[in-house]
Amino acid sequence: QVQLVESGGGLVQPGESLRLSCAASGSIFGISAMAWYRQAPGKERELVADISSGGSTNYADSVKGRFTISRDNAKNTVYLQMNSLKPEDTAVYYCNAPVRVAVWGGYVDYWGQGIQVTVSS
Repeated sequence: QVQLVESGGGLVQPGESLRLSCAASGSIFGISAMAWYRQAPGKERELVADISSGGSTNYADSVKGRFTISRDNAKNTVYLQMNSLKPEDTAVYYCNAPVRVAVWGGYVDYWGQGIQVTVSS
């Protein structure tokens, strides 16, 4: 019913920037908070940033001051602007969103397919 499609990843050098996008499509009657997670090799998946439907944001300490999460509710899209990238930011990044898929239904968690971000000299 719902698909989250991520884009914008790639290979960059330390200090450069990337912007990730995640667009939700399908039967959408509402989306609450949207979030970005990441998982590096040998590590557990961690929350990078999230944003409420009203625009309130939270960030992991490791990315504060460098990353900015935003959303466009009209487009059902969440963004992650990543500046001053470091090698330790290398990971697969996943978009997550609880989506209301029916008029009187509850929220169902959906995940993007994951997109690779590699920061290397």
